[in-house]
Amino acid sequence: MKLREFKNSDALQLSILLNNKKIWDNLRNRIPYPYALEDAKEFIQFCQSENPQTTFIIEKEGTVVGVIGLIVLTDVYCKSAEIGYWLGEPFWNKGIMTKAIQKIVTYGFDELDLVRIFAGVFENNKSSQKVLEKAGFKFECIFEKAIFKNGQLLNEYRYSKINTNI
Repeated sequence: MKLREFKNSDALQLSILLNNKKIWDNLRNRIPYPYALEDAKEFIQFCQSENPQTTFIIEKEGTVVGVIGLIVLTDVYCKSAEIGYWLGEPFWNKGIMTKAIQKIVTYGFDELDLVRIFAGVFENNKSSQKVLEKAGFKFECIFEKAIFKNGQLLNEYRYSKINTNI
């Protein structure tokens, strides 16, 4: 498993994998559903323009399996970033995401000079909570009724990992 920059040729596989309501149900609404080839092309163009690169393809044995990225904050939060990720359903429960999270955390701490990386997880996404814990994230708190998705108010579970080498 490796993280790499986006290629234009990734668009079809991204659109196939992300056009899945089970995945979309745990993502922010800014990601469209259904997810079309044109959506993937636009997203790839956006990611290719990042400087520094903060969003990556997750690749396993030459196949695009998902996406992971860091949203680096600004102002007084400039040493913090939010992590976001998704994995295509055929690749769930294979340990891929735990490794991807560990790699991007190392990148964030070593290359982006981050001190804190956090994730907000929908309360019903137990798999994402487990993967963060396996990747060394600590559960911090619950933001009550913080998420409105699919007509429901949900709690957000907040996890973080701190760079202890600072």
